Amino acid sequence: MKKIAFVFPGQGSQSVGMLDVWAENSTVQAAIQVANQALGQDLGALIANGPDTDLNLTTNTQPAMLLAAVAMFNAWTEAGGPMPDLVAGHSLGEYSALTASGVLKLADAVKLVRIRANAMQDAVPVGVGAMAAVLNLDDAQIRQVCADASQGQVVEPVNFNAPGQIVIAGHKEAVERACELAKVAGARRAVLLPVSAPFHSSLLEPAAQVLAQALHHVELDSPHVPVINNVDVAWPDEIDDIKSALARQAYHPVRWVETIEKMRDLGVTHIVECGPGKVLSGLIKRIDKDMVVLSINDPASLELALNSLQN
Repeated sequence: MKKIAFVFPGQGSQSVGMLDVWAENSTVQAAIQVANQALGQDLGALIANGPDTDLNLTTNTQPAMLLAAVAMFNAWTEAGGPMPDLVAGHSLGEYSALTASGVLKLADAVKLVRIRANAMQDAVPVGVGAMAAVLNLDDAQIRQVCADASQGQVVEPVNFNAPGQIVIAGHKEAVERACELAKVAGARRAVLLPVSAPFHSSLLEPAAQVLAQALHHVELDSPHVPVINNVDVAWPDEIDDIKSALARQAYHPVRWVETIEKMRDLGVTHIVECGPGKVLSGLIKRIDKDMVVLSINDPASLELALNSLQN
């Protein structure tokens, strides 16, 4: 008996032209029009033509990635694909998951993630914060390294992406100290990431307050399928609890390993990554090598996933 979960990627998987292969798909094109109208911006043209410097600005990346992922999910359901039993998203991808589950309308979701992007960027001046990926240390080692490196500043684990693949964030100097200590502790790599803010660190608490205020004015519906959130690894169905988790997510770690393990514990047999890139597919295989992982990022892969899950 198959039990299917869909997962949605976050920032970093965007690329100019990522929806070009869907030019003939009316469902995808309809989603682009909804997003364009909601934002008062031709987001579709930016995705199609770039330049990548503009697409990679957080204020554009977040709505663009959400639009792309949700458009592909709509194409899936339009093609007769079954609704998943569970959904989740990595960081920004949680908003895509909530839209797929019917909690958010696409028009509201793209506006909300633009507010989120701007709030996250505004919370910490450019150059003050940093993020770094650390490979080959376990969770306890990372926490110790961060504690030793802090020296009165903030540095903490913020993305538990896969075993031995953890992202840290905080004040730039503290992150740099943590990278050096991580190497001494045996990390295979500890490298700064090209990002403009220390996402998911406690420095972003001001962004959560902005988000909570924005969420107060958005109408949410009860989920059609459970959405496992990043911050609690829980799937609330009360609207206030969903809003609370979304606001807190901005300055709390993304617990991705636990999310996938929870899916497995709940009996999920197949996970489909829906959206540009295959970053999550790679992480999932590292978390659970026995999980069947599929991806939908173009019409061919959608067809493949459809055949695989209907047989």
